[in-house]
Amino acid sequence: MAALGLMLAATACGSSGTAGPGEKPEPIKRPPAVENEFTPVELEATIDALVAKINESSLEPMQMAVLVKSIDGFFAPVATGAGRAMGELGATGNVVAGLGRMGELQERVDHQNEQIRQVVAGGAEGIGIAPFGEGNAAVIDEAVDKGVDVVTLDTDLKDSKRSIYVGTINQSAGARGGRTLLEMLPEGPGTVIIHGSTDETWRDGMDRTQGARDALEDAGYTVVVSSVIWSNEKELDDVAAMQAAIEAADPPVVGMLGLFSVSYRCAMAAEAAGETEIPIVAFDFDPKTVDYMRQGRIKATHVQRQYYTGYIVPYILYGMKNIGLQATKDILGLHMVDESRFDLGIDVVPGDKVDDYNAFLDSIGANQ
Repeated sequence: MAALGLMLAATACGSSGTAGPGEKPEPIKRPPAVENEFTPVELEATIDALVAKINESSLEPMQMAVLVKSIDGFFAPVATGAGRAMGELGATGNVVAGLGRMGELQERVDHQNEQIRQVVAGGAEGIGIAPFGEGNAAVIDEAVDKGVDVVTLDTDLKDSKRSIYVGTINQSAGARGGRTLLEMLPEGPGTVIIHGSTDETWRDGMDRTQGARDALEDAGYTVVVSSVIWSNEKELDDVAAMQAAIEAADPPVVGMLGLFSVSYRCAMAAEAAGETEIPIVAFDFDPKTVDYMRQGRIKATHVQRQYYTGYIVPYILYGMKNIGLQATKDILGLHMVDESRFDLGIDVVPGDKVDDYNAFLDSIGANQ
């Protein structure tokens, strides 16, 4: 694995859940949650309930791996959370980084498939994975068929044999973004520009966009979707497309909603069109988005709980091994939107709470 550059040293062996022959295992002891207005209290309570149930079991040691798409940017807090949880559990394992946005999609999928096979061959009993695409499903199924528990995170593969998905439920997240913007809009008619996705091969992006569109159209606004162009080299093309949509809108634009990490481009497009008073709502906590929030140009953002995404997955895998899948699901029930999807929720951060939210992220080591 090291020869392929696949692993990032992130976790340690032995501690709370392990014991020598004939010894009673030490119970898992989580540190207390940070006291902050942004602390997800219900989520913390759910993890505590899972730990309490696991502590009633024999606390079998476990080897696991958490595979993320990259180790920087959006996924840095995911890796931090996963590494911390594995250390608290005394699990043996690693956080494994993929290729990020380097190379073609098929190359990234193939590379991650090799990572899955390698961690399985290395003895992993559980895998958390942020898959690159449908091409990972067959190899995930191979792992499950060999007795490995698999939890997907950030991106789901619902038709694979994974047991649980952990992350944002994109349809409801998009709708939440739409409702946040609605609170800032003048009475209609008016057009809202959504910086979203019309790429039918990216289900998550389509779902988030549709959730936002439905919320805004149901309130009587005309919605125009400007599909995100991810390439940094084509940022100005992305901005120009939104600028053109603003200038062509009839009725005029009364608000903008960016649904992904490059939401700050909405503010760039509004400035280019000379419409600096349009209320803008964003997603994620990119430094550029934060800068525009400080300037008052972006009124609020919605942050996915990346740290908790990574943090809860090892606990779920450990619960599946020690108390079983159904018992684990029962404890997670408050956050389960159906039989197999765990909704982490999102944090809504108003523009005047940027410093407070930054302090919260610092307190849990989750700043990007």
